[in-house]
Amino acid sequence: MSRVIFHLDMDAFYASIEQRDNPALKGKPVVVGAPSTQRGVVCAASYEARKFGVRSAMPSITAGRLCPNAIFVWPRMEAYKAESREIMSIVSRTGGRIEQLSIDEAYIDLSGAFDSVGDAALHEAIPLARGLKKQIFARRRLTATIGIAPNKLLAKLASDFKKPDGLTVISDGEKIQFLRPLPVRALYGVGNVTERILNQAGIRTVGDLQDFTGDLRSLAGSFATTLKRFAFGEDERPVESDGEIKSISSENTFSRDTEDRGVLRQCLREQAEEISTKLERNKLGAHTVQVKVRYGDFTTLTRQLTIDQPLAQAREIYRIACFLLAKDKLVSRPLRLLGIGVSGLSENFGEQLRLPI
Repeated sequence: MSRVIFHLDMDAFYASIEQRDNPALKGKPVVVGAPSTQRGVVCAASYEARKFGVRSAMPSITAGRLCPNAIFVWPRMEAYKAESREIMSIVSRTGGRIEQLSIDEAYIDLSGAFDSVGDAALHEAIPLARGLKKQIFARRRLTATIGIAPNKLLAKLASDFKKPDGLTVISDGEKIQFLRPLPVRALYGVGNVTERILNQAGIRTVGDLQDFTGDLRSLAGSFATTLKRFAFGEDERPVESDGEIKSISSENTFSRDTEDRGVLRQCLREQAEEISTKLERNKLGAHTVQVKVRYGDFTTLTRQLTIDQPLAQAREIYRIACFLLAKDKLVSRPLRLLGIGVSGLSENFGEQLRLPI
């Protein structure tokens, strides 16, 4: 049976909801997050703001400096979650198997739904994808981008190719040439460390990886065989719809309650590094970062922040954790315990592709 996989990605989801609900924001550089005059972090940015270099997890003050005309809007997570439920309800009507990756992103397996096979089935699926995009816009007044391909790897790359409101098909016959000019970071599972090692060996594009004749295991270890297959657009991972919620966390209980900023910062750095390593090992990114504190009287508090693009780098996790602690002055007295957790996990594909539309 030929596989037909859609990857659906809502366009600038949080910011687009704000622009829809407040028409005065349409066409304006909108930043969802704390104002640039306050300590805060960017949760999301409209495409108009992204043109100035504004991105998720960036300090709000930096976003304000890059885009002086940005309009800052406080996040409304409950509204975004409710919108996600409405969109996934529309997606469910396709009859395909759905693997929801995050609040605004999902794979849809429509294998066997078409009369044709192979590349012909992919092109037969185009009217369904167009219809799905039209339904979402008609019912929710939001645009979505869809990638169509014979596997998850290519479907995700296809949806990254033309945004916003895009629709791209990558067929078996086209996949190798499509992949060649992309940076190796575009491939699923290639994080910062693997990218750096490959670049140092002169492998900068997927084409370089396709042409590499040496022993890739010396560079990528046990991931080498899979990486080579990905370079040629081969991916057998199934679309899984178990809906399991996963999280990763790290906590430290101090031998003596402390409010020493140096000790606490070092603790947070080590926890962020530990979590980042686990995320990269599992090829995941996190949409939500949470901090947890416990005082000497065992009072326990948590604070969290959710952003629209998944993060996996230790410095970003650390930055958000520090912001959450400072925002509500959680270190106003000595801590017995300090911890970081991440959730809202989805596949981490590194930097979004920046290809011409």
